[in-house]
Amino acid sequence: MPSPRLLSPALLTLAAAAFAIGTAEFVIMGLLPLIAADLRVDLPSAGYLVSGYALGVVAGGPLLAGLMAHLEEKRALSGLMLIFIVGNLACLLAPGLWSLLLARIFTAFCHASLIGAAAVMAARLAPAGMAGRAMALMFSGMTLANVLGVPAGTLIGQWAGWRASFAAVAALGFITLLLIRALLPTHTGDRTGGKPQARLPGQVWPALLASVLAAASMFAFFTYLLPTLSQVSGLPPEQSSAALLLCGVGLVAGGWIGGRLADEQLDKALLLTLALLCASLIAFCLLAARLPFALVLMTLWGALAFALCMLLQTLAIRLAGDSAVQASAFNVGAFNLGNALGAWLAGILLSHGGLLEQTSLLAAGLAGLALPLASLALASAAKPKSACMRA
Repeated sequence: MPSPRLLSPALLTLAAAAFAIGTAEFVIMGLLPLIAADLRVDLPSAGYLVSGYALGVVAGGPLLAGLMAHLEEKRALSGLMLIFIVGNLACLLAPGLWSLLLARIFTAFCHASLIGAAAVMAARLAPAGMAGRAMALMFSGMTLANVLGVPAGTLIGQWAGWRASFAAVAALGFITLLLIRALLPTHTGDRTGGKPQARLPGQVWPALLASVLAAASMFAFFTYLLPTLSQVSGLPPEQSSAALLLCGVGLVAGGWIGGRLADEQLDKALLLTLALLCASLIAFCLLAARLPFALVLMTLWGALAFALCMLLQTLAIRLAGDSAVQASAFNVGAFNLGNALGAWLAGILLSHGGLLEQTSLLAAGLAGLALPLASLALASAAKPKSACMRA
């Protein structure tokens, strides 16, 4: 559980912003059949709304990060939340699939910059020595979006139509905007005294590439996790929700563990987490046919995977110095790029005769490729030029 010292109104507001963004991104999963039926398109065509959003995140991160580089954080977050609200209102009013797709892409433009700026602000607002845990608290909003926001949004869509879901998300964004204006400090304080830079320093790029590979590993495995548990491990269909809940427990635990480790021993924790992640994925492939072992390894994987996300986010921010907000936004975009890459590579593996359980070997290989990049980034982190976060 988070320390009481972390549970300030400002940090909870940042978590609420992450909750809104996460709900908007993932609620589409439960709405696709409704949208396809209403707009009279097939389900694969409606699926462009998922990939289009991901591409919008990847493109919007660098674009808006540069534009927001010289804005005060509270003003930047308010502006980004306005984009979020307008984008979801455009989704509500979209007359057809392509206009809806454009509205989704527009909405996604604010995603990476908003989450990136919120992560940096959370770190700066944290009590001394708790920056990583503060970011974990902020990112827990994304996890809760999957547990609470997405099911609620899907129920609204089933009850009142898919447009009502976007109206609800827009309303959630408006409430979050009011909280940002009321509860976030106008100035968080720049301990370096430097000016924010729009261009990222070169030492950040290995960390960003490691994030791409880590996310690719995560989604190469996660995309086909339920089919693997069902067809290989023998999980009964009625227990699928319970299995996903168990995986979610691992993700939440991993976020808090990763936040604490980021504060205390980032270098050792990052390499050890990557190594253990590879080992858990290889073990899953070997033991996938035994359901109890598969469930335990799945939960362990969830904890390691999300801890790794927190560690890489912290590393990118520490390496960036005065470009911390831009690096954080780029890292969120890198994660979304990895999402698409991992799912695509796993699909290729299966389409060429690969077995479902072998997606975990693919995921292990991708995580293994991240090891030398993480080592290179850590070597740069050993010579910090900025104290962007409280250690």
